[in-house]
Amino acid sequence: MATNKIQTGIRFEPELLYKIGQVAKKNKRSLNAQLEYLAQICVEEYERKNGEIPLDEDALYSK
Repeated sequence: MATNKIQTGIRFEPELLYKIGQVAKKNKRSLNAQLEYLAQICVEEYERKNGEIPLDEDALYSK
């Protein structure tokens, strides 16, 4: 299955990453899926309060 997801490295405090991992287990998600879910909730909440964030299609996949 092809994906257009961008791989990234993120640093976490060990305790926070452990706790997110425990939440992921309880939600039957992988750690990656849980982190993506939390990020999506954060963006949706921000956009509800501040309006939609416009996408720059040219910059979307550039480094």
